[in-house]
Amino acid sequence: MNCIEEYITLHATQQPDKEAVICGEEILTYAELDRRIDARCAELCSQGFSAGQVVCIRAESSTAFLTTYFALHRIGCIAAPLERDIPDEAFATIEAELSRHSCPPGTADVLYTTGTTGRSKGVMISADTILADAENLIAGQGFTPDLTFVINGPLNHIGSLSKVYPNILLGATIIIVDGLKDLDRFFSAFDLRDTRYATFLVPASIRILIQFSAARLASLADKIDFIETGAAAIAESDMQALCQLLPSSRLYNTYASTETGIIATYDWNNGECTSGCLGTPMPNSQVFITADGLIACKGRTLMTGYIGDPQRTASILRDATIYTSDIGSIDSHGRLHLKGREDDIINVGGFKVAPTEVEEAALTHPAVKDCICTAVPHKISGQALRLIVVLNDGCTLDKRSIALHLRQKLEAFKVPALYETAEAIRRTFNGKLDRKSYRQK
Repeated sequence: MNCIEEYITLHATQQPDKEAVICGEEILTYAELDRRIDARCAELCSQGFSAGQVVCIRAESSTAFLTTYFALHRIGCIAAPLERDIPDEAFATIEAELSRHSCPPGTADVLYTTGTTGRSKGVMISADTILADAENLIAGQGFTPDLTFVINGPLNHIGSLSKVYPNILLGATIIIVDGLKDLDRFFSAFDLRDTRYATFLVPASIRILIQFSAARLASLADKIDFIETGAAAIAESDMQALCQLLPSSRLYNTYASTETGIIATYDWNNGECTSGCLGTPMPNSQVFITADGLIACKGRTLMTGYIGDPQRTASILRDATIYTSDIGSIDSHGRLHLKGREDDIINVGGFKVAPTEVEEAALTHPAVKDCICTAVPHKISGQALRLIVVLNDGCTLDKRSIALHLRQKLEAFKVPALYETAEAIRRTFNGKLDRKSYRQK
């Protein structure tokens, strides 16, 4: 098979009545999905779309989006899924920009890494990379044909979109849920079929479920085969809490990005709940650590490049290797460990501090619900650490208590000098801490 769409046709022939996609009241079998894709292909061709053309589409959480996405591939177009709520003017601007550039043969998608405004980057993904990502996930996490996978995140980003690939390749069933705004709808998805389930949740979503729906999540312990997380660091306290709620489920922390594809994964519910561990590379990927301590990736899952930006492409993609800004290490078992991002490191009087380490320690304090560690100017040390915390209900800020708690877990230079409270911590679209918005000039 040369592309993921060929598997849809295969399953439509071999198991036509198997449920492929469920979204709300709509159920598409593989035969119906294949038929709708063909019909959409005819519509697109009649509208003048042709092979090699980059086509922007809004990434709705719907069967219509998937049908159009697959149809674009089938007629040789390149799909550029954008945020579903992107303003019309911004949509038109990106559409005009993409029309000025061509993509290498075999390109299937252009995915944007940081939304669709500002200095976002359009990453070119090949059809072979999509298959390689699917194969990696199947091998690394044990996807099976009888699995039902609940997709609840935006389908214009690799976190959720990549989960479509292994399920389609194997002929499994996908349930599309529109985020976690309606928790009842999310949980009801796990009652639609009498199978084992899996899902992908960013760390922020996992924390929401632990804090507000722990009992409901625990009630699914016998149904959930595995949960995957990624896109941001997950706190060790959340990892341990999820292990207690789902003692027999596999819980994966995955190293992946739009540029690198799906690289490595680690089941932290295997008796060794190690924070920052991302497991061993999957079959189509290799990793190594550079002399500067940064993670570099090789293999079939890498991007082709940034569309229309060869200079930026060359800055990270050289000799078929992606050189990331992630600080990492590889242990004696060949497992990758993530320590933070190079541009997030804070220099405090000559000592380098990874803010993620401070945040993880702070989250173990009983009063702290959420937090972010940032840098502020300091006359003597150049920079000092500031911890902004969201407190649990009924708690008041006790700076001394938090500082003493951190001193028991961290070296003295890693303990923040300043403490503030906030109603919420700002995050990006995929749940990552929005560190840039907190940086002081």
